[in-house]
Amino acid sequence: MADTGQVEENRMYKKLLSATILAMLATAPALAATEYFVAQKASDKTCSVAKIKPDGKTAMMVGKTSYKTEAEATAAMKAAAECKKK
Repeated sequence: MADTGQVEENRMYKKLLSATILAMLATAPALAATEYFVAQKASDKTCSVAKIKPDGKTAMMVGKTSYKTEAEATAAMKAAAECKKK
């Protein structure tokens, strides 16, 4: 027969492990880094804000940086000389 203390310790360990996994799953989306890029299509030279870094073939990155918010990327796109309508 198993020692009562050992059984209780195993039960506590399982609860702690379950709580840790649940906490990690709950916070993972909040910790995910979201980046925004200003991209210019190679085909028609139109600009847009993208969540994925442009590949350099079908779309080119405008500028040399990424932005933390979509609003920052949109402002940068409006200010970029490459994105101004001619």
